[in-house]
Amino acid sequence: MRQTTRKITQAAVIAALYAAITMAIAPFGFGPWQLRVSEALTVLPYYTTVAVPGLFVGCLLANLISSYGLLDIVFGSLATLVAAALTTRIKRRWLVPLPSVLINAVVIGAVIAYSSVGTPDEGPFLLFAAQVGLGQLLSCYGLGMPLMLVLDRLKDKLKWTEETTR
Repeated sequence: MRQTTRKITQAAVIAALYAAITMAIAPFGFGPWQLRVSEALTVLPYYTTVAVPGLFVGCLLANLISSYGLLDIVFGSLATLVAAALTTRIKRRWLVPLPSVLINAVVIGAVIAYSSVGTPDEGPFLLFAAQVGLGQLLSCYGLGMPLMLVLDRLKDKLKWTEETTR
């Protein structure tokens, strides 16, 4: 298989996994209190850059069913893209999930605060950012770090599209 085909295939598999996991447990993955299990996959850019477009597309597809509409589709997906790109630059393992936690807390907290103005769910940005951040901590550190341990054990069997030193 050509390298380009392999990269596209790996990115597509990551996108499909992210979208499928998010949609399968949609009631838990959207809203001020959210636990998006698929966010555990945000550690993948530490291992391969093909995860960056994969996570972006997967998030975009998942956000198509978001009650926050176009704001979440655009800004939520872009937040994932920026966080994934930053993750490729992280060297210390314990910091790998941090971009996703911080960026999503701020961006999605803002989306929820803006979208809830004038509704019974209206609330301050800092509250929503803290709620989203807590869910991100649980997903990215609580699930993402154990995923990294599994990937480290399987690294000889995994065929990433580019060589990594991790």
